[in-house]
Amino acid sequence: MLAGAAIGAGLTLMRGVLADREPPPVPQAVAAVPRHRLLDVVAERVRREYVDVITDEQLESGAVAGMVEGLDPHSAFLDAAEYDEMRVSTAGSYSGVGIEVAAQDGRIVVVAPIDGSPAALAGVRSRDVLDGIDGQPVRPGRLDEAIARMRGAAGTRVRLEVSRPGEPAPLQFELERTEVHVRTVRAEVLPGRYGYVRITQFNDSTPHDVEQVLADLQPGGTRLRGLVLDLRGNPGGVLESAVGVADEFLDAGIIVRADGRTAESRFEMDATAGDLLHGAPLVVLVDRGSASGAEIVAGALRDHGRATLMGERTFGKGSVQTVMPLTDGQALKLTTSRYFTPSGASIHERGLEPDVAIAAASSAAGSPAQEKVADDRAVQSALQYLRDRSLGTQVALAGQD
Repeated sequence: MLAGAAIGAGLTLMRGVLADREPPPVPQAVAAVPRHRLLDVVAERVRREYVDVITDEQLESGAVAGMVEGLDPHSAFLDAAEYDEMRVSTAGSYSGVGIEVAAQDGRIVVVAPIDGSPAALAGVRSRDVLDGIDGQPVRPGRLDEAIARMRGAAGTRVRLEVSRPGEPAPLQFELERTEVHVRTVRAEVLPGRYGYVRITQFNDSTPHDVEQVLADLQPGGTRLRGLVLDLRGNPGGVLESAVGVADEFLDAGIIVRADGRTAESRFEMDATAGDLLHGAPLVVLVDRGSASGAEIVAGALRDHGRATLMGERTFGKGSVQTVMPLTDGQALKLTTSRYFTPSGASIHERGLEPDVAIAAASSAAGSPAQEKVADDRAVQSALQYLRDRSLGTQVALAGQD
């Protein structure tokens, strides 16, 4: 939408239709050029005639980026900064101060400090507004820029200025950066020995974190009567991580199949013995923002009769991207496979339909203004389903009519 609006609002000057000047003659070589030389011809025209000087490196990067991005919405050429950011998001840890932030109403707002992080220990709170970093103001809407400025080598220091409701003046925090564990999993105990686990994305540490919170929800060998697994708004992440999470709730069977053109892109991933819920019933909450790895987990658990899906139809991203490192810290993210659920169903551009639909099931999770789980209608519907299921599957389904 933004690109279309910009083009529509600007002055579009196309060679051959200018009223004031005749277009220069087109060399005969252009009309007769073989298709495999088209890129060279266009590049030469850009070098000679573009309004600003463009280096060969810029031309090469732009050509590669355009080539890859034209394939599908998920393939991309990553420059060094983008590749580094991707590695941070998938690794599960980074060097910084440990603040989850979000853009809200043109401001950068603290969602929550990460437990045990420098920010949490110093007293940074949820809903604090980030005004400045190292004496320089935070520019409205520049979320990525603010995050980058707070990160840095462990042991270095950064000064944050925040506004807090009820405080007459901004607060100053001098923080020392350290290695911070990125939280993708949170859990709560629900009434009646039921549990709630939310996964925001899948990084390398997510399966271990799920295992840990399930142990915390079942202390001393106690067992949950059921679990609400919330994958709303989860865009996916690392394939192996998503498979590992599904494996936590399965004893055997295929979790996902993938098919592509090369031998490496055709594979099958299976569950191993050990259901951490010991067969207790599962409800998986999904919505139109649940994609990729979230759909792999939801599809596998349903196909094995292990879970009931509640919410909205999922996004429908049924492809796998492989990240291939290149020179100078760059990388190629390329779609190499399409995946299928254990039953052989493809969700590509189709999504998964829930077993029980919940209108407007999308979660506000991740927003500083998010409601508590107790006030989340979709979670309460899932909890009621689990309670009714103890009386029988038909009773549970009837209760959602």
